[in-house]
Amino acid sequence: MAFQLTSSLLLLAAASSSFQAGPGLLKALAGTAERPGVLPPVLGRANRHHTPYWSVVIYLIAAALIIVAAAGQEQELVLFYAVAVSVSFLVGLLAMARFARRERKTTLAWTNGMAGAAVAFTLAVNLVRGWPVLSLVATLLVAVALYALWTRVGRPTGLEDIEARAEAD
Repeated sequence: MAFQLTSSLLLLAAASSSFQAGPGLLKALAGTAERPGVLPPVLGRANRHHTPYWSVVIYLIAAALIIVAAAGQEQELVLFYAVAVSVSFLVGLLAMARFARRERKTTLAWTNGMAGAAVAFTLAVNLVRGWPVLSLVATLLVAVALYALWTRVGRPTGLEDIEARAEAD
C-alpha cells in the first residue's frame, strides 16, 4: 500500500511538472522568425500571459490520447506514466553517468550507473505488464521525430540555452 501511494505521488508530481514545463519546451524548440527552431513556429505563439496556447493544445491532445488508450482505467494510466517517467529518468541518469565518466568522477559515474540500473529494472517490470509498451513506443517515436527534425534543420547548437531563451521571450 505504501509503495502504491508513493508511486502515485511520484507520478502525479511528474505529470504535473510535465504539463507545466512541456508547453514551454515546445515553445522554446519552435524558435522565432529571427531564430528558427526545430518545431513549427506556430507552437511558439503565446498570449499576453506568455502561455504558448498551441503547445498547450498539443499537450491536451496527447493527454486525451493516453486516457483513451488506457480506457480511463487509473491502474493502466499509472503504468503508462510510469513507463514514460522511467524512460526519462533512465536517459537522464545514463547521460549523467557518461558525463561523470568523461570528467573522471568515478564515484559519481558509478552512483548514476547503479541508479540507472534500478530504474531500468523498474521499467522492465512495468513493460512486462503488456500495454505500457505503447508508452515506450510513443516515447521512442517522439525521440526519433525530434532527432530527425533537429537533423533536418542542420543540427543547430546552443540547445542547452533553450530554457533560458524561452523564459526571456
